[in-house]
Amino acid sequence: MRRGLIAATGVAAMLVSVAACGSSDSDKDSGGNGSQAKSLTVWFMDGSNPPGWTKSVQAEFEQKTGAKLDIQVQKWDGIQQKLTTALSESTPPDVVEVGNTQTSFYAQTGGIADLGDLKKEIGADWTDSLNKPSVFEGKQYAAPWYAASRVVIYNKKIWADAGITDTPKTRAEFFKDLDAIQKKGDAEPLYLPGQNWYFFDGLTIGTGADLVKKDGSKYVSNLGDPKVAKAMDIYKQYQAFSKAPKDKDEATPQQADVFAKGKTGAFIGMGWEAATAIKANPEIEKQIGYFTIPGETADKPEGVFLGGSNLAVAEGSKKKELAKEFLKIALSDKNEAALSKEVGSIPNKDSLLSSVKGNPAAEAAAPAAKGGGTTPLIPEWAAVENAPNPIKAYMTAVLEGKSADEAAKQVEGDMNKRLSQKQ
Repeated sequence: MRRGLIAATGVAAMLVSVAACGSSDSDKDSGGNGSQAKSLTVWFMDGSNPPGWTKSVQAEFEQKTGAKLDIQVQKWDGIQQKLTTALSESTPPDVVEVGNTQTSFYAQTGGIADLGDLKKEIGADWTDSLNKPSVFEGKQYAAPWYAASRVVIYNKKIWADAGITDTPKTRAEFFKDLDAIQKKGDAEPLYLPGQNWYFFDGLTIGTGADLVKKDGSKYVSNLGDPKVAKAMDIYKQYQAFSKAPKDKDEATPQQADVFAKGKTGAFIGMGWEAATAIKANPEIEKQIGYFTIPGETADKPEGVFLGGSNLAVAEGSKKKELAKEFLKIALSDKNEAALSKEVGSIPNKDSLLSSVKGNPAAEAAAPAAKGGGTTPLIPEWAAVENAPNPIKAYMTAVLEGKSADEAAKQVEGDMNKRLSQKQ
């Protein structure tokens, strides 16, 4: 993912320069595989490695290997260029955290190593939806670490006042509940601006839509696909219950701040956004509830965008074996469960989902993880999301009255141009 999506406890660390990111020559062993190296350099992103988990993993690694773990925390802003440069140098960081949707880019550049052997050893039961972003052109270039997805955050009082006694299990029930709130007339049923793009991406995952397609040797827009139109129609039905602007996204204004005023029945967002609402209005905390975004049928939640991070080993690392030892420890069932408990993230195995018990937002997110997905896992995709995102323009056009086909044709030229840009 492109930015910290999980509200982890703050981590104090110094941002180091690229020139100092690697390990020194004195760390290399005579055998060249780094199995007896004195230290291992790991780059984590700001907000990803909470203190309890980090302390435990570091102690376990150092005790098991005798090597020191040099953890360096980086900022998300500008990380793609910084990491690309670092991975091209002779002494790169040995292990790096990469956004799950960015992994294909680093794999294409040759900056990260093939981890097929690690997958066979410890990843046979990694959740497919979380592992898919770690694979590029059929090879395992990273390991799934954690994920997060959107849930429905709702105001219990507003729902109770509308006579609603339970949370919906299907999309039709959800619409029925929103209609009940609307008829009550005291609150906006749902705050959903027209350009909540990641929620829309989840809907396309739910309809089985692909946002791009292959045209010869290049990728082009697939927004004209009827499955995309179906997802947009579902979004339009949701947005009809909202007074939010059709030409803005969820950050303009921050939807949690709108919800904090106590006049909104629900919004669709990340679990941590509830904390933003509580900070703006502490009184609302006792009214906040969460539930999984319901799908068409009760047995299958709505498709969701799985933001998250993978862990990868630098191709240029002289300590690949030691790096893999770190991954075995960091990604062990014990430590994956510990991370989930500490920050409410979705672990990389279905068998570990029980570790989120007690965290209501994470409990609501967990059921949708298996059927979740991401944006297209191609290096060319990054340019599509650069502002102004043409898919946001497509969404607004449909909500303002254009047919899905007309809206798709309106933006496909720009989208195709972006997909053709060299990475």
